Amino acid sequence: MSSLQITCPQCLATNRLPAERLGDGPKCGSCKTPLFSGHPMNLTSANAQAVLGNNEIPVLVDCWAPWCGPCQSFAPVFEAAAQRLEPYVRLAKLNTEAEPLVGEGWSIRSIPTLILFKGGQEVQRVSGALPLPQLMQWVYQSLNPDG
Repeated sequence: MSSLQITCPQCLATNRLPAERLGDGPKCGSCKTPLFSGHPMNLTSANAQAVLGNNEIPVLVDCWAPWCGPCQSFAPVFEAAAQRLEPYVRLAKLNTEAEPLVGEGWSIRSIPTLILFKGGQEVQRVSGALPLPQLMQWVYQSLNPDG
């Protein structure tokens, strides 16, 4: 039985969880909140390293800004993706207006930009608001490039 490290979106504690129990509604061992809510978490400069580096599941980040019309129209699509992809992919939103240093560090040139991280490393990115079927297809292809 293999186990995975999962970072709590609430308290950032690292939880070790059997991979087979990922879909069983696990709760944080420290703060007792659910590890997955079906909603994207907020990513900040304070929690980005813990979320990206301590999750052994892929993390999909939506880089957005409050003034961006396409970002606003994409928000419900990303929310729907969280309901479908969790607990096998953690979804997070980075407000590039509030966290410009993180956005600069990731070389964000346009928004919305989606970045998929695995093992703390960027594996794929795409810019622009995608419809839900295209977003899901992009995620699956990015995680399974051989089929």
